Parts: sequence; structure tokens; C-alpha cells
Amino acid sequence: MSQSDLRAIVVGTGFGCRVQVPALRAAGFEIVGLVGTDPDRTGERAAANGVENGFTDLDAAITQTGATAVAVASPPHEHASLALAAIARGCHVLCEKPFARTSAEARAMLDAAERAGIVHIVGHEFRWLPERAMLARLLAEGAIGEPRLAIFTSLTPYLVDPNIDMPGWWFDESSGGGWLGAAGSHGIDWIRTLFGEFESVSGSLQSLRPGAAEADDTFLYKFHLANGVEGVVQDSAAAWGPPLETVRIQGSKGALWLQGNQIWTADGQGSRAVSIAEDLMLPPPPPASSDPRQQSAKWQMLTQIELAPYLLLSQAFRARIEGRAPPREPAVPTFADGLASIEVLDAIRSSAAKGGELVRVRG
Repeated sequence: MSQSDLRAIVVGTGFGCRVQVPALRAAGFEIVGLVGTDPDRTGERAAANGVENGFTDLDAAITQTGATAVAVASPPHEHASLALAAIARGCHVLCEKPFARTSAEARAMLDAAERAGIVHIVGHEFRWLPERAMLARLLAEGAIGEPRLAIFTSLTPYLVDPNIDMPGWWFDESSGGGWLGAAGSHGIDWIRTLFGEFESVSGSLQSLRPGAAEADDTFLYKFHLANGVEGVVQDSAAAWGPPLETVRIQGSKGALWLQGNQIWTADGQGSRAVSIAEDLMLPPPPPASSDPRQQSAKWQMLTQIELAPYLLLSQAFRARIEGRAPPREPAVPTFADGLASIEVLDAIRSSAAKGGELVRVRG
């Protein structure tokens, strides 16, 4: 395969510049174009990130650069149209999450990708976080027998400041926003990679942020999986007080839980820490671009979390394009996983609209 087969366009000048450009470049892609909405701003951001061409139209970008891959990091309400346009041009597609606004959009994206025979990946880079990958390995190895109950709690004051500088779509339901979509989609993917498919959910959505709110910043749902595992997810990004993170899994022969990034297990022999396997550790993150936004406190905090696992996602994307097996576990998230996550999101929203009624997840 020649380097020309790894010519990529990045759509989106926020997350796209912060994470996708450096991660894809470090994985061996040539970034040949940046697509944004404002021509002057996009041109400036392209230059700051070492990208030769800035565009406001994806089709023109593909035509003029000969790109064979497209990474979509626009607001979620644009994901379907952009992914479908890239697929129609025969490009491989890496699409960010939340994957789409609705299950119908997600199904159309998956169907088009499968018909075209292109490589399709969803940006669930947190599958590569060492503690998550190690938990999945331990469960697969039967470390606690059959998993029965799982509890996930995340309470942070992330959004309590009404003036916080975050993407506008996070607070706009019509754009696919809300904390359930922004953070909940990662959690749903985590649950699916640990245990399997959702069968039913019962949920609620709230907004705890000061002042008027157009989208949720807090969600809770109970889930029942196809294999019998039951659990509860509680997540608020507008919770006053110190952050609280809880992950605890009870099985027929013991328990697993996280304390920070440290995995612990308990059984009849007592409690003990579990070391993360060396082959699951993250590589050093690639250098960030010279974009001045990379020097802001917000970007530095987010990049520290996202960039190293996104490099592994990007390496898996390249391996799939080249017809090679990805270099390491976990399984690569595809558009099929994107559809599955959106079906769960749709079911939670439907349940919340019905006062917490139990809703089956479509499969």
C-alpha cells in the first residue's frame, strides 16, 4: 500500500484539531485537508495544525485532495450526512460519537458502509484505556465467575459553571446534545464490551445546572442485558462537591472494582490489587500541534485523557484499511457498534419520556 492510500481529511476544527489530526498523523496518515464551517477560521486552523488545505465542503475536499479516508468530528446532527457523503465517494470513515441522532440515521450509515465495502470505525477510543481493557480481559477469563450485577457512578462538577466553554451542541438536544449522548455513549459502549448486548432499560434525564438548560446534564438508568447481567448507571456532570467515581462488578465467584485507575478483586481469599498487563499499557501520546488552543488549560486537560488511546484507535483504523489485523486488543469499534449504542440511547430517552417505563432495546 502506498502512502497515497492513507490520505485523510478531518471534518471539524475543535476535537478534530485537538485529537484527530495529531493521532491520525502519528498513525501514519497524511492529513491533506481540514473541513470547517467558516472559510477564514478553517484556513487559520489548518495552518496552525500543519494542514495544507482548508475547506468548507467535504465533497470538494475529497475531489481536490484525492483523500481516501475521512475522520468526522462535527456536531452529531451532521454525522449521518457527512459519513454518507464520504462513503459515496468510496472513502473509509472514522466517525465520532455520539454516532448519530437516531437509530434510523445510524442504520443508514451502517448499511451504506457495508454496501460500499469501506472500513468503518467509531471513535470509542476509551476501549483502549488500560484499566478498561484489563477489566474486559479478567471478565473474559472468568476471574469472578459469571457476572451478575454492575454499578457505574460518576458525579462531577464539570458543568456547574453556566459560562463553561464547551461545544455548543452539548447543550442543544436538536443537535444530538445532552450529557447522555456526550458521555453516556462511551459508557454504553463500555458496558457492551464488558458484558454483551442490552435487552431493556429504564431511565430518567435531568438538568441540574444553574439557570435554564436545553439538554440533560444528568442521567440515570437501570439495565438488563441479554446474558442476564443487571446494573445501574448514575452520571451527572453538574454535581456539586468532590468528584465520585464508582465501578463495581459482582460475579458468582467474586467481585471486581476500580479505585481510580487501580483494579481490585475480592473473593473467598480476600481482597487484592490486580496489576494491569504490560501489553495493555498506553504508548506515549504523540506531540500536539502548534495550534495555540493546545496551550489552553481545557485543551491540555482533555488531550491528556484522549490522545494516547486515540492513537491506538487510529492505528487500528490504518490496519483495517491495509487489510491487516489490528495490532492489539480490544475489538475495533465499527458502525455496527455505533448503531447498537444509539439504539440504547434511544431506548433510555424513550423511557425517560414515559416516566421511567421499562423499554426494550431494539436489536
